[in-house]
Amino acid sequence: MPVKLILRNKEYEVKPGMMLLDALKKIGVVPESVIATRNGEMILEDEILKDGDVIKLVAVISGGMW
Repeated sequence: MPVKLILRNKEYEVKPGMMLLDALKKIGVVPESVIATRNGEMILEDEILKDGDVIKLVAVISGGMW
């Protein structure tokens, strides 16, 4: 089963066994621009994605200085 990455309302599929960092690059997402969660818990970029994982990507909003 592929791994699903969900960002906003878009779903992407990648192969299991990839590191999260590589999966983000593959789908064209800048790693620093998102926080990844699996089952409601944050995961890090070096996490290996497993068969059937559903990873929710939350866009990080950064503000500038006033």
